[in-house]
Order: sequence, then structure tokens, then C-alpha cells
Amino acid sequence: MPHRLTMPEADLGRDSLTGLPGMAAATSWLERHEPGFIHAMLVGLHRLSSVNLAYGQAGGDVALAEIGRRIADFAVEELGPDALVARVGGGEFLIASSGSISRERWQWLAEALTRRISRALTVRGEVLHLVPRTALLRGVPDEAGAAIIDRLDQALGTAQQQVGRRILWADGSHRARGRSAARLEADLIGAMARDEIEIVFQPQYRVADGVLVGVEALARWNHAQLGRIGAETLFSIAERGDHVAQLSRHIARKALSLAKDWADLSLSLNVTAQDLASDSFASEFRELLDEIGFAPDRLTLEVTEHALVGDFGRSAAALALLASAGVRIALDDFGTGYANFRTLKALPLDTIKLDASMIRDVDSDPRDRAILTAIVAMAQALGLKIVCEGVERESQLAVLQAEGCDTFQGFLRSGPISAAGIAALL
Repeated sequence: MPHRLTMPEADLGRDSLTGLPGMAAATSWLERHEPGFIHAMLVGLHRLSSVNLAYGQAGGDVALAEIGRRIADFAVEELGPDALVARVGGGEFLIASSGSISRERWQWLAEALTRRISRALTVRGEVLHLVPRTALLRGVPDEAGAAIIDRLDQALGTAQQQVGRRILWADGSHRARGRSAARLEADLIGAMARDEIEIVFQPQYRVADGVLVGVEALARWNHAQLGRIGAETLFSIAERGDHVAQLSRHIARKALSLAKDWADLSLSLNVTAQDLASDSFASEFRELLDEIGFAPDRLTLEVTEHALVGDFGRSAAALALLASAGVRIALDDFGTGYANFRTLKALPLDTIKLDASMIRDVDSDPRDRAILTAIVAMAQALGLKIVCEGVERESQLAVLQAEGCDTFQGFLRSGPISAAGIAALL
């Protein structure tokens, strides 16, 4: 899912490393929303100095850029494109929303974001895990932006000094009152049983002529008390109770059933590390396709690099079995991790999917355009298609057309929509 930051504050300048708004833009956003309630969190990477010492400033910059991308993508998925995401210090990121959010949901969002940030990342060939500390607050009406940031900064300092404490509210509490983790896990199991997990679809268009050619399935859960819960928080809840594989199968079954009759469209589904860890994943998925009657050549399974870290050999074998049945395999978030030529050679890939960060400045930065040119040449040499995420401007699309990219998705044409919305487009 592409991230989209189109705030007026962007004019105040962006951080050159991550492309996110900086401190001035963050303060301006908070001041603009001062009359109402604001939920905010400050994420700190307290081990970043160790990365700089071990791998140099360049190594630390690689880690920071990747973490910034993960946070930005998470914010759009869970909070929408109008949320604030900014880099406000060396290893500190601010996320804020003026939407209607319960204290309990803000807590769960922080825990889900910790899960995403903590995924494996590679610096100079070595796999690292950076686990953040996070401070949370609910700003009161008329509280100045600088005061909000100051309260968060003090709470983050306290959290970093306490062994084992990852998340701390600025009022000193550790967890929000409300549903326990066990209760929320039970809610999730019930939601699957009652078919309350919603599937929305991100349209994908052919670059050459703008024709709708595919959709990517994304999960949402409208919880009765907590409101909308996006995919990352959904899987974070499932992971606590070891229900990830069950949730993944539930989403796949529902998405395949909904998209079965869209004969002119391909369907993309995300594959988790827990899916690939199962010895029976490939055979069970083929059985699911047969049961539903979904043509394998209409399906693309998207796998991210972090999902391959656990057991690359077993993951490659499972994907090869599915590819032999006609399923297409895409490497997601290409250009943001550690994918090398071994990865491209060992996996039965049909497609590489370029992250939004690779597309953001291709219409204005000659270096980004040159990188895109090189990636397209490599993909064409390997017989791979290219899907581009995060396309927001016609000028970006014009570059993709000139370079020969295949498919794009993004807010330029559409955000995620319901199955009924896709049917209407068709």
C-alpha cells in the first residue's frame, strides 16, 4: 500500500534522508489542529547510535530511511492519508491524527507499529532488528504543538530508561484501560467466525493506456468499540495468539471468492512469513484454488523480503510449487530492503513491485529517474513485469510510461475500494 503525504506543511521543507516532513512542518500541523483533540505518538530508535558505530553514518542512514518508509506506509494504512508523519530528530519520528480514535485503539496502533518497525532489515549484508520505544498521548484542546512534542519527548526519555518498557503514555500509564489482549484476540476469532473481516481492493491500472487490469486485496476490521482496524494491527493482534495463519487463510478465501467472477482482472494477495513457514502451505493453497474454482494464472502472490528471512530455501520451494501450478509470484517493496541478484535468481518471480518511495521523485530528481531506468532494464532482461506503487501525479505516470513500466496503483486513480466498487468499475 503506497504512502501519501500531501500536507500544506510540506512547503516548510522535508527531511532529505527520509523524504518526510521535519520538525517545523510537524509543529505547524499540530498548531493547525490545536483547537481539537489530537492523538500523537513519538517513536524513538534508541539503538541507532550502535548501528552508526558498527556500520558508519551511511549504514545508519540506510536503516533510518527504511524505518521512515515503514512508518509512513503504516500511517496511511491505519489512519488515512491525512495523518501526520514526520522525522523530528535523529532517530525520532512523530505520528499524529486528528481523527476520532479511542485511547485503547491508539495503544494497539502503537503496538502494531512496533511490530512493523521491528521486522528484520539488512545493513551491509547483516540482518538487524531495531525495536523502538514509543511515547503516546492524547492532546487536550488548545494545547500548543510545542507542548505536545515536549510531553512526548519527556515520556519517551522515561521509557528509554526503563528496562523492558516499550510503550509509555505521557501520563505515566503503561497500557490503556479497556480490552485485554486476550479479549481482543477472542474478538478477532469471533469476527472471523461471523465473517466480519472486510476485504477492500486497491485497483491496479496498465501504465500504457490506464485500463483496469488487477486488484490487490487488503483486509480491514470494523471493531464495534475500537473502530476501523487496518491490516497491520489486525495481524499484530493475530500474532499474539498465534492466529496469523488462520487469519491469512480467512482473508485469502474471502478475497478469492469475491474476485472469482472478475474474469478480466488479476488478483494480488499478500503472503506472510508464517504462511511460508508451513510445510503444507503450497499444497493447501492449491486445494483452496481448486475448491473455489479460481484460475491460478489470475492470481499473484506478493511476498516481501522480510517474509523470506526465516528460511529462504523453504520459502523458495513453496513458491516454486505454486508457480508450477500457474500462480504468479511478485517480490513486494522492491528497492527498500536487501534484495540482491541471488533473490531474483532463486525465486520463481513474475513481477517486481516498486515501493512508493522509489516513485515519489522520479518526475523531479534525475537520480531517481536514472535508478528507475536501470531497474526497468534489469527487469526486462530477466523477463519480469514491473508494478509501481504510490503514483499520485500525472507527471509521475508520464515517466513510468516513458520508461516502459507495466502497471501502477495509487491515489492518482483510486485508493482501496469495496468489492461493489470494483464491480461498478468493471
